[in-house]
Amino acid sequence: MSNAASVDALVAFFEDLHPAAVARFAEYYADDAYFKDPFNEVRGVAPIQRIFAHMFRQVDEPRFVVRERVVADNGALLVWELHYRLKGARKTASPPVIRGASHLRFDSAGKVIWHRDYWDAAEELYARLPGIGWLMRLLKRQLAA
Repeated sequence: MSNAASVDALVAFFEDLHPAAVARFAEYYADDAYFKDPFNEVRGVAPIQRIFAHMFRQVDEPRFVVRERVVADNGALLVWELHYRLKGARKTASPPVIRGASHLRFDSAGKVIWHRDYWDAAEELYARLPGIGWLMRLLKRQLAA
């Protein structure tokens, strides 16, 4: 499978991701795939599945939207948004959004062997939390040029 076809299939998978689909990660990820994001660093399909199953327990209605993709011979870069609601929070007109990017590498079978997510946890998550959000905003103001 070409990287372009692998990326198309993976984007469709993530944009339709729901709790039952977490069981399908082995269709897209190699058995010993590496995954890293601001909170996790794991190897293997089962640990990757646990991360996404945990996401569904922590937030309501998570939904990935891939905004851009760059495909190369040895991998791809996806620029995405994760729309979600915190558990127990009331619905608002504009739910929170985490903006990030995923750097991917594929094996010869078109499965992901390396997945690194880049997103700013301080800006996209911590600054919105009650209690510490004000501290994060204060630090940002003090450190700005």
